[in-house]
Amino acid sequence: MELFSPYLVAVAAGWIVAQGAKYIIAGIKDRSFRGLRQLYMSGNMPSAHTATVMALVTVIGIKDGIDSGLFGLAALFASIVMYDAVMVRRSSGEQGIAVQSLIKELKSTIALPRAAKGHQPLEVLAGAVIGVLIGVVVFLATK
Repeated sequence: MELFSPYLVAVAAGWIVAQGAKYIIAGIKDRSFRGLRQLYMSGNMPSAHTATVMALVTVIGIKDGIDSGLFGLAALFASIVMYDAVMVRRSSGEQGIAVQSLIKELKSTIALPRAAKGHQPLEVLAGAVIGVLIGVVVFLATK
């Protein structure tokens, strides 16, 4: 029996590494590491959601085989998450920014809604690469 589930370790490590990278990248870009919001906000480089699901998919693929039903389910789940990040959340974020602009332009008293950010394709790709690497490392460290 394993002390730690490699599946859960991969999920946690994927999230922590990607959000940490996001914080570092934003800190370098802004020349300030005061923006702690990057540790939990969505959007920007790299996609933590993608890193998380790809770390899980990688561990499942290595441990259970790419011909397993679990791998198929995880791959479908990852595909939906990545599609959502690039297409749905990015689109709704752009619409949110447009609504905010209209509210400001009209000098309306309506409170500005939050515009959740999605991801550019490169941000999702970077998250996927990070996730696969983390999945391999977690598998090797827990085997």
